Amino acid sequence: MLHIVNKSPFERNALESCLRFGRDGSAVLLIEDGVYAATRGNAVELKIREAMGRLKVYALQPDLEARGMQDAVIDGVNLVDYGGFVDLVAEHKAAQSWL
Repeated sequence: MLHIVNKSPFERNALESCLRFGRDGSAVLLIEDGVYAATRGNAVELKIREAMGRLKVYALQPDLEARGMQDAVIDGVNLVDYGGFVDLVAEHKAAQSWL
């Protein structure tokens, strides 16, 4: 399953819920303000690093660039463009948006 998180981890608990319920082998795509979770030095970095042991974590590169965060991405987070976003949706049988 592809889990899509678009809310900042500092505003809502969508990311925390996603990571708690995401099954091994699933993928998480961080978009919009959700990309803040993909950066080094924040309060959820450890949770993302731990999740990367069982989930594939992706971040939408244009959203990181729009926020000036492209140089602060956690090692191991995969960056995708809009075409990569479409590919992820097509690769997974189901997608869950966490609001």
